[in-house]
Amino acid sequence: MLTDSEMKALVWLGPEDMQLRTVSLPEPAPGEVLIETSAIGICGSELSGYLGQNSLRRPPLIMGHEASGRILQAGEQTTFADGTTGQVGTRVTFNPLIVCGACDRCRAGYTNLCRQRQLVGAHRPGAFASYVAVPATQCWPVPENLSDTAASLAEPLACAIRAVTLAHISPGDSLLIIGAGPIGLFCLAYARSLGITEILVSDMLPARLKIAQQWGASATLNARTSDVVQSVQQIYRGGAMAVIDAVGATATRAQAIQAVVPGGRVVFIGLHDEESPLAANYLIRQEVTITGSFAYTHHDFGSAVTMLKAGKLRPEADWLEERPLAEGPAAFAELVKGTARATKIILRMG
Repeated sequence: MLTDSEMKALVWLGPEDMQLRTVSLPEPAPGEVLIETSAIGICGSELSGYLGQNSLRRPPLIMGHEASGRILQAGEQTTFADGTTGQVGTRVTFNPLIVCGACDRCRAGYTNLCRQRQLVGAHRPGAFASYVAVPATQCWPVPENLSDTAASLAEPLACAIRAVTLAHISPGDSLLIIGAGPIGLFCLAYARSLGITEILVSDMLPARLKIAQQWGASATLNARTSDVVQSVQQIYRGGAMAVIDAVGATATRAQAIQAVVPGGRVVFIGLHDEESPLAANYLIRQEVTITGSFAYTHHDFGSAVTMLKAGKLRPEADWLEERPLAEGPAAFAELVKGTARATKIILRMG
C-alpha cells in the first residue's frame, strides 16, 4: 500500500530494463506545480534511451515527456504558459523543454536551442509516474472536452510543426515526408492544415501508408518495393519542393537529398543514425539547403495546443493504442522489436 509520500513510476534501470516501482512523490520547487498525470506517450527518442543508445538519458531514470494531467498542487500566484492564472484542478499539458530565457540563443528567439536547456524525462524525473513536477510557466491549460490522450499529443505535434515551418512551403508546393511514424504523420496533418495538398509519404509498412492515405496524403510510396527517389522525381517533375526526413537513417537522408528539386530544402528531424555521409558535391551543384529541426519554440508548442483544441488531430484506434502504465515495460519491448500493432502507444494512469 502506498503512503501519502509515495507513488508508482516506471523506472528505467539500464538497457532494456524498465520496471514499475514505488518511489517518492516529487516535491515541487518554487514556481513549480505538481501534476497528477493522466496520459503519457512513448516517444521514439525514449526507445533509443531504453536501449541505452541515448546520451541524454542515464539510469536510473523516470522517462516521459509527452503528457497531460490535472494540477494537484500550485502556488498562490501561479501563471501558466498562456498567461492565465494557474489553479488546482486545471487540466493541462506541458512543454517539457525548460529553457533559461537569458542566453544568446533564447534572446535571439531560438529557445529550442537554449544553451542551458533541460528536458523533463531526461535531465529531471519525467511523467511515466503518478505525478510529475514542472514549472508552472511550462503548462498549457486544455479544455474539458479535449481528451487526456489528445492533450498528450501536443509535444510531438509541436515537433512536427517546427519541421514543417522550417521547410518553408506554401500552398501549391509539393512536399515529400519520409517516414509515416507519429512525427511523419503529424507533419502531414500540419501541412494539410496549411493548405498544402501535394504531399507524398513514403514508408516501409503498408499499415502506416494506409493511415497516411486516410490523413490526406496525395500519394504514398512503399520504400520496400519502390525506388523512392525515382518515383518522386517522376511524380513531381524533377523532385519535391521540400523534403522532411522523419526517420533519420543514412539511407533516408540520402533519399531526401536526391528526391528534392534543385534549389529545394531538406529538413532533417529524424535521429536514427548518429552520423551519415552526404553527397557534398551534389548538394553544392544542386544548391540543396539542409536544415536540422530540433524540438520546438514556445510559439510552436502554443500552435500545437491550438490545433488540438480545434479538433484537427484526433487520437483514433487505427494508429494509436492506450495501455495502463503497468504495461509500460511490455510496450517499450514491443515498440523496439517492431511487433506493436499501433504506430503510437499512450500509457494511461488508473
